[in-house]
Amino acid sequence: MGAALGAVLSDAGHEVVWASEGRSDATALRAASFAGAGTVAELMRRCDTILSVCPPHAALDVARTCATFDGVYVDANAIAPATARAVGDAVPRAAFVDGGIVGGPGDVRLYLSGDAAPRVAPLFEGTRVATFVLSDRIGDASTLKMLYAAWTKGSAALLLAVRGVARASGLEDELVSAWDDTIQGLTAQSEHAARSAAAKGWRWEFEMEEIAATFADAGLPDGFHRAAAEMFRRAAED
Repeated sequence: MGAALGAVLSDAGHEVVWASEGRSDATALRAASFAGAGTVAELMRRCDTILSVCPPHAALDVARTCATFDGVYVDANAIAPATARAVGDAVPRAAFVDGGIVGGPGDVRLYLSGDAAPRVAPLFEGTRVATFVLSDRIGDASTLKMLYAAWTKGSAALLLAVRGVARASGLEDELVSAWDDTIQGLTAQSEHAARSAAAKGWRWEFEMEEIAATFADAGLPDGFHRAAAEMFRRAAED
């Protein structure tokens, strides 16, 4: 997703710079059209805006490497609002913008919140990334992302769990037959969930933990999404 957003910004005429030090060959291939800064320190020197798009468990560590940055820092990761505020605290000299990405690389909606959010939205003007400035409150964009993924990925985890019990009970064929007769498309949806979880479960596990924290902070039960995190962890291991 980071490479996809970078490509959009590059096509819009912005110079896109990435920190190549310590990154994999696969990452380098995705970033081949961007300017290489080498280190994060050099990236901070050359850029006025940093866009952080990484697995959720790494968001805070990435921000800490940018602690001295004094430009606009956009965290667009799948993290709880409390985590977003901690990320903002990790970049005290920056104008911090809370972000949330909804959709895939080909159809992206970027939600923004915070005092500096109106400075970020124009970067994507005229591109296929639809941007929405929600408010001046840090945490609003992250909350919306959490709520969206609570259903899209949470329901996928529920399907994995249901088919897992059916398989363990020796009734998977019967369940699939019942689905096919009564709920159009659910079998295909469950199979898509299994494929996605196998490839991305290692990342979605932590996203579910962030969603659980969001629910708990709102005074609502967090158990379902903690169970969803476990389902994705098992899917990645399998």
